[in-house]
Amino acid sequence: MSASHLRDGTPIKRRHFLGFGVSLTVGTAVVLDPRGHVLTRAFAAAQDKPSLWPVTCRDAMLRRSGAADCWTAMRLYGVDGVESDITDDLTLPNLYGADSPLSVATPEDRDRLCDALERAGKKITAFCMHNRFDERPEFEVQWCLRVAEAARDLGVPAIRIDVVPRKIPREEFLPFAVGILRKVMAATEKTGIRFAVENHGNTTNNPEFLDALFSQVGSPRLGLTLDTGNFYWFGHPLSHLYEIYEHFAPRVFHTHCKSINYPPEEREKQRPMGWEYSKYHCPIYQGDIDFGRVLAILKKANYSNDLCIENEMLGRLSAEETVKTVSQEVIFLRKKQAEIA
Repeated sequence: MSASHLRDGTPIKRRHFLGFGVSLTVGTAVVLDPRGHVLTRAFAAAQDKPSLWPVTCRDAMLRRSGAADCWTAMRLYGVDGVESDITDDLTLPNLYGADSPLSVATPEDRDRLCDALERAGKKITAFCMHNRFDERPEFEVQWCLRVAEAARDLGVPAIRIDVVPRKIPREEFLPFAVGILRKVMAATEKTGIRFAVENHGNTTNNPEFLDALFSQVGSPRLGLTLDTGNFYWFGHPLSHLYEIYEHFAPRVFHTHCKSINYPPEEREKQRPMGWEYSKYHCPIYQGDIDFGRVLAILKKANYSNDLCIENEMLGRLSAEETVKTVSQEVIFLRKKQAEIA
């Protein structure tokens, strides 16, 4: 079955499976984590309710597990799938193992990826592009089109993009960003795929910049990859984060679930950008951000993609500690979903 068949009539169950299809529930009395340990009764009860959203992770985290291939890493973590990095030539570099390198460049490549995902029972919920819009604008528009066509064929619902100044001064960047994203939206219109700007760095963590960008581009297919931790990293006080999340919730197409555990006396301050991040970033179940509140905001806004874990502290953990930490984050997000379901 080729990618053209996907466009012309592949059964819907296959496409939905690759994007995010049926949420799995567990109806047994005993629930085991990915390492075979019995989970708490509360979590077992939570699993009896369907998940609102699949729980995934950045595929850049998979090798930290020490697993021989990406599929084993996903099983160890207990995730439903991944956000997948994608290169200029449409290779997926972090889906590693015996069947790598995987790509989405050709119909045959897409078939191969479909088969690998189906065998593993996993899904890709977003492609992650690392754009350089102001360095190579024409290439970027065509690259976005190629990635959007692959996403459409594979049922991947969103593409995470970088909209950051690399060459143009930050104070002059907004008009350029608006112009180039209008071109991207026009070029990809027939695909119907949504593009999700991540809030990160010194520009897109500014709500005023995001408001102006979304308003001036004027496309319902341009939205946000909501990185919960990045707004906090930028210096916004903790209590102000929820106002920001709520403001942008209708435009959230994808997420990065991340947190920081600042000292209590620092949480409500307007801190310098990136203040002590390497010291205080932590797993989401140990951080300051109230994910029950975050998920309630997303639910109210009818959010419909994944909860994607991005843990940036794994480099200081062993493989065994990494598996334990990420699997606990997965459990944490599923329990929080059950509480608001």
